[in-house]
Amino acid sequence: MGVLNRVAGSKLVARLGVKAPVDRALYHATRTGFTAANRTFAATKKLTKPSRLPSAGDSGVFDLTPTEEQRMIAETVREFAAEQVRPAAAAADDKCTPPPDLLRTAASLGITLVGVPESLDGVATERSTVTNVLVAEALAHGDLGLAVACLAPAAVSNALVLWGNETQQATYLPAFTGDDVPAAALAIAEPMPLFDPMSLRTKAYRTPGGFTLTGEKSLVPLASSAELFVVAADLEGRGPALFVIESSTAGLSVDPEPAMGLRAAATGRLALSRVSVPESALLGSTESYVDCVRLSRLAWCALAVGTGAAVLEYVTGYVNDRVAFGEPVSHRQGVAFKVADIGTELDGMRLLTYRAASRAEQGKPYAREVALARKLCAAKGMAIGSDGVQLLGGHGFVKEHPVERWYRDLRAIGLMEGAVLV
Repeated sequence: MGVLNRVAGSKLVARLGVKAPVDRALYHATRTGFTAANRTFAATKKLTKPSRLPSAGDSGVFDLTPTEEQRMIAETVREFAAEQVRPAAAAADDKCTPPPDLLRTAASLGITLVGVPESLDGVATERSTVTNVLVAEALAHGDLGLAVACLAPAAVSNALVLWGNETQQATYLPAFTGDDVPAAALAIAEPMPLFDPMSLRTKAYRTPGGFTLTGEKSLVPLASSAELFVVAADLEGRGPALFVIESSTAGLSVDPEPAMGLRAAATGRLALSRVSVPESALLGSTESYVDCVRLSRLAWCALAVGTGAAVLEYVTGYVNDRVAFGEPVSHRQGVAFKVADIGTELDGMRLLTYRAASRAEQGKPYAREVALARKLCAAKGMAIGSDGVQLLGGHGFVKEHPVERWYRDLRAIGLMEGAVLV
């Protein structure tokens, strides 16, 4: 409650246009104590056509400097990450679950509203890929695992905005713009070595009433508490496709699947045993699925940048304060050069990520830029995590310092598919 009171009184929240949802959430909390209720997804209004956000304008100048509004959003989220996410990270990692009040506060900040059009009660007037990247980066500066948990519902709302038809948007999006944002997840990854998102083992078959899905999805964030899933499956005769599935659907089950990293995201394995869904569950086209994979990988790049920045900030303070042989260890060239390498690689990661996001936002081809960003962020992000542990010496190996957790989390960048989406 104290957190929401501070958030509600923030001038930045008012300037971001999310003060009303924050005030409603605060009022609801005082009346109900955040008591969860069973949810039924139903259309609150009828749409004649899906609402799509226009591409951002092309200034013709290569400039990746965030706008004033984007800086305000990033600053607000970064403050939240520093004050609430970072302190809760160690306990969430140990318990393999995020604090429910933290997720509610994140939702109250309007994270799921950033990509939803104003016509559907969101705050967006155009494609917001860059803004979503900045939000992901800011959250990951607090903790990568909790960032994934906070962003998981936004992955589903973004998918519905980008590729949902008028019925899907009218049925599901109101829940993501209201007072009680549902836990939701984008499930693409599967439990197999060298997983290829374009070669799915989860299968979907056409039936007279719709589709039947069978298969398994792994490392799904918030799996046990999610009320809605967007699931990737290979559709017979068409190829990879996305399906909207409610958690109450018969044949769908969830088992916890804690991993080496991302433990705070409460990852689980989603099993689909002849799950029947209607024709209306199909989301978008084959091209939509390809875009989904690319935008998901871009989101993971943003998370790598945010966590890499946290590593750099932490180790810089440590090596300057740690004294050995009568002087700070940062005076040793072997230490100073490694810290400088982290800073250099981090700037390269950030530049490639922002460039890919900017092109996606403007409606330009961005496949090459995403591929380059993912290649660099996967390799250098993991190296930054490893160097962070190394620079702390024995302290890097114990849980007293967060770098060991960041190292474990950063190893996920190159192997995760889905879960987050910008």
